[in-house]
Amino acid sequence: MSERKVLNKYYPPDFDPSKIPRVRQSKNRQFTVRLMAPFNMKCKTCGEYIYKGKKFNARKEDVENENYLGIRIYRFYIKCTRCLSEISFKTDPQSTDYVVEAGATRNFMALKLAEEQAVREMEAEKEEERTNPMKLLENRTKASRGEIEMVETLEELKELNKRKVVVNFDDMLHRYDEERQSEAALAAAAEIEDEQLIKSVFGERTGDGTIVKRLVDDGGSSSDEDKRPKKQAKMLTIKATDLLAAPLNNAPRNKKLNPLVKIKTALIKPNSAAASTSSSTSTSTAPTSSTAPSAPAPIVKPSLGGLSLLGSYSDSSSHSDSDN
Repeated sequence: MSERKVLNKYYPPDFDPSKIPRVRQSKNRQFTVRLMAPFNMKCKTCGEYIYKGKKFNARKEDVENENYLGIRIYRFYIKCTRCLSEISFKTDPQSTDYVVEAGATRNFMALKLAEEQAVREMEAEKEEERTNPMKLLENRTKASRGEIEMVETLEELKELNKRKVVVNFDDMLHRYDEERQSEAALAAAAEIEDEQLIKSVFGERTGDGTIVKRLVDDGGSSSDEDKRPKKQAKMLTIKATDLLAAPLNNAPRNKKLNPLVKIKTALIKPNSAAASTSSSTSTSTAPTSSTAPSAPAPIVKPSLGGLSLLGSYSDSSSHSDSDN
């Protein structure tokens, strides 16, 4: 069994190609091709807009008796997407573009028409200059006048710029030198002030490299007083019985007692022993006060604790019981 897709076909030895009948086809026959719209167009029948790049199944044919420098010109037939009316356009190799023949109008051709008009005008001017020498002379004089006017305007602009902006480089350098000198002077003054402050704090540096600091002496009395050892106030220990014997008005007011302990002052009576001890202490302190009246008496800070108060309360109750 032979293959379905083959590259070489079998020709029998008695094959005669002249015996094959040939179908006569017309010279200008049409072919179906797939193409895209080369430009934006509007259908004349229904007014439908066909944008550039829309794909169509078009019929292609050769334009008879038309060519440009031996290049063939082709014509295409497409149908409107809305009303199915036929639109035809052909190639234009002279301007490398397409030309609409029937069925639609091309949109956005203003720029193209303006360019074509400008090209035609330039060609007409060149042709006139070739044929008319006076026209050529006039154009040259106009061109020379325009160049002279351009040069004059440029000179005026330069003069205006010079008037507005005048830069004197000598003055600029002089000001820069002055600013630099002033900054250097300020820096030197600040350094001198820092050195003086350091000398006042740490002393002066001698030639040997040692730092000598002078102490300021206010007087001999002050130095002697500083050298003397300060006397500390002696704290006298006082018993709880002495506190009971002392009057209550001499007790410090700012001392806060324990709120949980209540003192019964009505039941406390001075003891004879306590009275004798208090009288002896008063007599002993009298000569000291007479001998040294200038020295202040030491401040006695009694320590009133909860246990001491309880002890004093028990002593006072025992004394009251014994009296009764």
